[in-house]
Amino acid sequence: MNRTTILRPGDTCWRVESAERVQVIVDGADYFAMLKRALLTAEDAVFMIGWDFDGRVDLEPEGTTLPGPNELAKFLFWLAEERPSLDIYILQWAFGQTEALSRGEIPLGIRAITAPANVMASLDSTHPMGAAHHSKVIVVDDALAFCGGIDITAGRWDTRKHADADPRRDIPGAPGQPWHDVTTALNGPVAAALGELARERWRLATGDTLPAPAPRAPLWLDDLPTTFANVEVGIARTAPTLGERPEVREIEALYLAIVEATQATLYIETQYLGSRTVAEAMAARLAEPDGPEIVLILPQQADGWLRRKAMDGARQRLLRYLWANDRHRRFAAYYPVTAEGGPIYVHSKVLVMDDTLLRVGSSNLNNRSMGFDTETDVVIDAASCAEAGTLRDTIATFRNDLIAEHLGVTDERVRAAVAQEGSLIAAIEHLSGDGRTLCRFTREDVEDEDSIFAENEFADPESAEEGLGRRLSTGFAQLIENLTGD
Repeated sequence: MNRTTILRPGDTCWRVESAERVQVIVDGADYFAMLKRALLTAEDAVFMIGWDFDGRVDLEPEGTTLPGPNELAKFLFWLAEERPSLDIYILQWAFGQTEALSRGEIPLGIRAITAPANVMASLDSTHPMGAAHHSKVIVVDDALAFCGGIDITAGRWDTRKHADADPRRDIPGAPGQPWHDVTTALNGPVAAALGELARERWRLATGDTLPAPAPRAPLWLDDLPTTFANVEVGIARTAPTLGERPEVREIEALYLAIVEATQATLYIETQYLGSRTVAEAMAARLAEPDGPEIVLILPQQADGWLRRKAMDGARQRLLRYLWANDRHRRFAAYYPVTAEGGPIYVHSKVLVMDDTLLRVGSSNLNNRSMGFDTETDVVIDAASCAEAGTLRDTIATFRNDLIAEHLGVTDERVRAAVAQEGSLIAAIEHLSGDGRTLCRFTREDVEDEDSIFAENEFADPESAEEGLGRRLSTGFAQLIENLTGD
């Protein structure tokens, strides 16, 4: 590995902080259970910052084993009553409540009216019109934090088996679909930094400035596995321009730096493919005679009619663009299916560069995640850590484990196939087959996905300057000008 670290505070990240332990958590079943256990250790303050929280979800749908009620809202209110000195802050995207109400959900903000006084819930509308607060960050006492792509809401719980039918996955009124997702647990100074980020988001949304919790030793759960120990972790953000607050595009800078620095293999799991800026950077690397392989794992289709029109249309255009520039046959995009061939929805936001860098967060490869929505990612770069050799083995093992889950094989078989084939794409093709597997996107798969919403500034703006409010106000001003002749 002959390169300097990609983590540059003020450019590709906000800060770099140390973590005593980091666990990468794959899929919602493990996360929901770990979160409940972590909340039971809280003493001073819990911050829950997210796109959505559904108070009806069971944290242990396989059967209650931990103290307290199983449903999220009931558990949080019970915990607050049990510990009067504990403050619980819940901040969720305001517009997300529209979708929640359509599911018959009573928003946590409304439920909190009858909650103990030490539960504070607020809706976050501090963003440009049409933008979303998309980060998913939960912090316990500034000593343990969770950051990634998993929302604590309906339809997110699933095991790594992704069975075709699983009643534990069901959401009120409908069966839940197989769902693949990833987040992280982190302790030490990086958890305190994420706590600072959460309190700042609370201040922007509510106007209230909150103190940091009382100092506490880094928190870890006794049987929570450790993926990485004693590492440096970068925190990268996206935030749109709003009033006097400047735009933050650290995540976009991070993606571009990663694409440029990749030597052999770039592996990405993303819900959407819509950023032409990043796609153009990938295309430039694919055009190089000795450039890297690029593997994308995407859902077969976006979730919901409008998202399909907007995001699948953009994906179709960018896939065709990348295929056209793949003159050396080093690009492949796949979608995972169940044992019976049904779609597994990919909601994870993961990137592995070679065997040297791992990024997990809330940002997708679409325009909104680069400059319009609020996002938070965490990054481990072996180039910034002393034990680079050990880290490289761990990063490669994690990537192989993800691929093994998608293919329904062991990670040992993935590692052996990569070594044998000398190519990640060739290894996936070698191991693909019937049943649980990865299916490769073809031109025929996406030929009907073009849409007027594709790469549309209303649906997927690159910044607040291109957002809905700006477009509507500009259009209104133009109408007045036309009517008055000024």
